[in-house]
Formats: sequence, structure tokens, C-alpha cells
Amino acid sequence: MAAPLRLGLAGLGTVGIGVVQIVQKHADLIAARSGRAVVITAVSARDRTKNRDADLSGFAWEDDPVALACRDDVDVFIEVMGGHEGPARLATEAAIAAGKDVVTANKALLAHHGHQLALSAEAGGRVIRFEAAVAGGIPVIKALTEGLAANGMRRVMGVMNGTCNYILTRMEDAGLPYDQVFEEARQLGYLEADPNLDVGGIDAGHKLSLLAAIAFGTQVSFDAVELEGIGAISIDDIRHAGDMGYRIKLLGVARMTGRGLEQRMTPCLVPMESPLGQLSGGTNMVVLEGDSVGQIVMRGAGAGMGPTASAVMGDVVDIARGVRLPVFGVPARALVVPVAAAVAAASAWYLRMVLVDKPGALAKVATALGEAGISIDRMRQYGHSDAQAPVLIVTHKATRDDVNDALARFGATGVVVGTPVALRIEDV
Repeated sequence: MAAPLRLGLAGLGTVGIGVVQIVQKHADLIAARSGRAVVITAVSARDRTKNRDADLSGFAWEDDPVALACRDDVDVFIEVMGGHEGPARLATEAAIAAGKDVVTANKALLAHHGHQLALSAEAGGRVIRFEAAVAGGIPVIKALTEGLAANGMRRVMGVMNGTCNYILTRMEDAGLPYDQVFEEARQLGYLEADPNLDVGGIDAGHKLSLLAAIAFGTQVSFDAVELEGIGAISIDDIRHAGDMGYRIKLLGVARMTGRGLEQRMTPCLVPMESPLGQLSGGTNMVVLEGDSVGQIVMRGAGAGMGPTASAVMGDVVDIARGVRLPVFGVPARALVVPVAAAVAAASAWYLRMVLVDKPGALAKVATALGEAGISIDRMRQYGHSDAQAPVLIVTHKATRDDVNDALARFGATGVVVGTPVALRIEDV
């Protein structure tokens, strides 16, 4: 059997401890499947004295993750600290410079610096693996870079933030308003320290940008991802969408169009009977569409100790087996700079607004839509209150620019109260 593969583990939070537990629990299984022993030789974390649910006594300790990355007894540097600057970036760069392979769960690091890190790693004959950075335990990176490598990818989409899916599902199931469920999620520990990373779509946008780079052979372009969070979604939107046969999801969509690369992480309506419409709780789902394979749906835990550590160790086992692939599926020097699609593909839209309850109000709204080039598919009016009438409209296909034009025209009608809600209806 070959010499052991030696790991240096930076970060001993939930995921890091999960990695330790897998290595200790499944040492014989990992060795049998990879053809060599896999051992942790050294670790690093901020607090050496913290009580952790794992036996760390057999590992060397480094206070500085950069020093860990440069140790002679480390072959693979595992980075599960998080953050796209500071220690995570410095230690990853140091590991590559020192001739180490890297396994990371850090989507933010790769979303912001992935191309440069890939160039550096590949120039030195090193690999960076990051299955754990996208959709937790779902092997979507491996699916794109290996199983679907012979496909021209048409579209990548999915629910990639379990916290948002939990909030939206909980609102629907319990009939609770967003603010109440948000606070519940915070108390349960589901939210990041900066909640906007979750509910603002940033975390999921990082993941989408990585999948898009692999799927379409482009450099990572997180700055071009259209981001819209779920904070404006009301319980009324969820109920009305349900009445029309839809559910609301924070949905990521990436596709290459004649106008350029389209990347969106926004709340969308999806049909209730679709796989995405059936997804509940904190579960993730990724949908991949290739020109030969058609549509593939992958569902599973998107976060947590076990699923994320499992993905980390899947990458480690591949390295132990000698599997060496370009970071984003093709050599980094061949990745093209994407042109961001100026206009997203047309779709049907859900529009919710409150109208002044007086004759001709609906006609003025219909006229504004027509002037913007949008036709109405379905319309419902709900119970009146205080001389106001809630109205729900589902349009035929229109672009976002057309919808924005219509929303601007609504303001001049004198019959629309407050700010209308406009949500895309995704064809899944």
C-alpha cells in the first residue's frame, strides 16, 4: 500500500470536527477505498483550549493556519475556516505555494478569488477540490466535472440555501409572517452571524457562480449574479401563490444565452407539482440540464456537520486515489471571461398590488401593462378592506425590463397603493 496521505486541518468548528470524526471512525474503510491510509497530522484553530467533541491529542497543533499549510508533514491542506479574506485566503495561498493540494468548503473564497487560486494551483501541478462548498452533501461538483463532462450544459438551477427554504416552508406550513419565522430561525442557530448572507441571497449566489463557471467554462463572476433576497416575501404572497398552483423559492438559475451568461439568485414561483415545488424544510436541490442527458435532479442535505464533512472527505479520497482534475473542470487558463447577459430570458410573472377600490382602477393597471408590452394571463381580486382591493396578476412571458417599465407606469395611474410585488415564475 502507498504511503499515508497526510492532512492538515484548518478550522475546528462544526465541519472540521465532522472531518476528524469521519477520519477516526472510518479509517479502515477510507484506506480500502482509496488504496492508502489517510491520516490527520496537524490542526489549527483560533482557540486551543476550547472543549471539542473529538479526540485531538494525536495531532500537532498550529496557532497560525499559514504555518499549518507549510508543514512538511502535510500533503493536503483542508480549509474549513470560512471567509474570503484574512487567514483563509492567506493560508490557502501559502499551501499552494508550498506544493500542497487543497480541499475547501469555502464558497466565498472561491467566488471572489477562485480563478486566481486555480491559476496558481494548476501552474504548480496542484489541485483544489471544493465539493463541500456547494450544496453540502450533494455531489454536484463531481456530477458536473465528471459524470456530465460530455454534455453541453443548458441550464443549472436550484435551491442552495437551506435557511431560506426553511423560512419559506415554515411560513407556508404555519401561516406565520416573515419577521416571526426569521426570528425563530435566528434562535435556532440557522442564520449566519450576518443574516443577510442567508436571506439576502449572497451565500447561495456564491454557490451559483461556482456552478456556472464549471457548467459554461467561464471564469467565476460572482459580481455579475443578480441577487434578491426573501425579505420582501409576505405570507400573503405565499398564500396567493399557492392559490395559483405555485410555491415561492429562493431559486438560483444560470444559463448561457445569445446575450451572454445569465446568473440569478432571486425569489421565484415554481409549480407545486415540480421537484423544486415539493422541496421542504432545510433541504437543498440542484437541477442540471445537459444537451444529451436531459434533466437531472439532485436532492439532499445542504449543510450540517455530517453532510459537509462527507463532501470534504469525498474530495480527500479522490486525491488519495490519484484523481487530479482542473479546478473548474477545464484548465483555468482556458476559462473565458463571461459577458453578463444584459437582459434575462423572458418568463411569466406574478404581480401583487393593492388598488384603490374605485371604478376604472383595474382598467388603468391593464393599460399600464399593455403600454409596457405585457399581456395578462390570469387575474384575481381578493377581499376589499378600507376602500382598497388586493389584486393578483399572472402575466404571459415578459422580460424584467418590461416588468420594471410596467411598475414605473403603475405609479402614474393614481390607483396603486404602496409598492407592488413582482416575482418571476420559473419554467421548471
